[in-house]
Amino acid sequence: MENRDKSAILNSVDALFDREVEFLAELSTFPSTRGNEQAAQDFLAHELDWRGLSVDRWNVEVDDISHLPGFSPVIGNYDDAVNVVGTHRSGRQSGRSLILNGHIDVVPAGPLDMWDRPPFEPRVDSGWMYGRGTGDMKAGIVSNLFALDALRHIGMAPAADVYFQSVVEEECTGNGALACLQRGYKADAALIPEPFAGELVTAQLGVLWFQVHLKGIPVHVAYAGSGSNAIEAAIPLIESLHAMEERWNAPACRHADYRDHHHALNLNIGRIEGGDWTSSVPAWCVFDVRMGLFPGQSLDEAKREIEEVLMKAAQSHSFLRNNKPEIVYHGFHAEGYALSEDKTGPAVQAISTLEKAHKSVTGENLNKIAITATTDARFFGLYADTPALVYGPEAKAIHGFNECVDLDSMRRVTQATALFIADWCGLEKL
Repeated sequence: MENRDKSAILNSVDALFDREVEFLAELSTFPSTRGNEQAAQDFLAHELDWRGLSVDRWNVEVDDISHLPGFSPVIGNYDDAVNVVGTHRSGRQSGRSLILNGHIDVVPAGPLDMWDRPPFEPRVDSGWMYGRGTGDMKAGIVSNLFALDALRHIGMAPAADVYFQSVVEEECTGNGALACLQRGYKADAALIPEPFAGELVTAQLGVLWFQVHLKGIPVHVAYAGSGSNAIEAAIPLIESLHAMEERWNAPACRHADYRDHHHALNLNIGRIEGGDWTSSVPAWCVFDVRMGLFPGQSLDEAKREIEEVLMKAAQSHSFLRNNKPEIVYHGFHAEGYALSEDKTGPAVQAISTLEKAHKSVTGENLNKIAITATTDARFFGLYADTPALVYGPEAKAIHGFNECVDLDSMRRVTQATALFIADWCGLEKL
């Protein structure tokens, strides 16, 4: 790409940036928690249609994807799970195709009085936009869209097919991205602007979600010793899971990308409930667990060990010994993915193309990191032979109170994405 073309693209992003910030603010007003994404998806579908893209909006159906590798089990139906894809069709088809993927779902806001301002009333302060989902990952979705807008603004378009994807379910299963694969959306590379501060993710962990159901014996608290407290019975089981967590993090167990990370795998007890009455010994308890896994670690082996650990801990409890815990897997059933292990030509070329784009924008080499979370990149890298580049803006307090995104980093990512598209896909006149 000639320098004058680079300059034109960078200047085009700058010219549209106020509009991009306004668009992010509007998108962030939608409280698109799981099951409530439809209005935000309608908004994006309208915007994609207005830009002349071919819009595909559909409900994700479990029966369509449950047989596929990478599927995560779900509780309930998907009547409200809506994906949106906008397709740009090239006339020349002289370049390489690209998926621009992002997730529209956000995590719950939590207690509203813990926020400085209402979470779905975005505001800008000192160059940061605050609000639930601004960082994770609506700024990334908007940067994908405005990278395409920047090319259109100078009368150009990608010289290959580009699929703009806004998917659901990333925060709990990833089944939205899987549904895009099932629907036939494939490309030579994928770019996912998750908020990792302008660094390229070279490896990500796998994640397992599961519930542990415990029973007890209810009696009046005056006779507590004759009952069995299901809530208190959870405590030694949780301790046994944390001991397993430490073993999995041992140096001998670590994936090469995490060899210097002393505690990459985190176990979290994310939710617990039980009992029916304060003066009754609780007869039931359910706690929800999230556990990380290294790339290459077998999900089946991990589940086997989890079950063994819980059953062994239950043996030391007089009631649970004969009333075993029930383990229910739902939500994330996700393998780890390491882009660093992909030595194919497309992966090497895609990384090189992004490195050049990043350096053109920042003047610095592209830093590479292994993250302790998961993203939808695994679907493309593991199940579609498609290198998936995770590269997005800087955000703070994602999943926390006062989540925010650095707007200048969004500008840089938009510029780098536009340059990447121009180089990877090539350009043609509108």
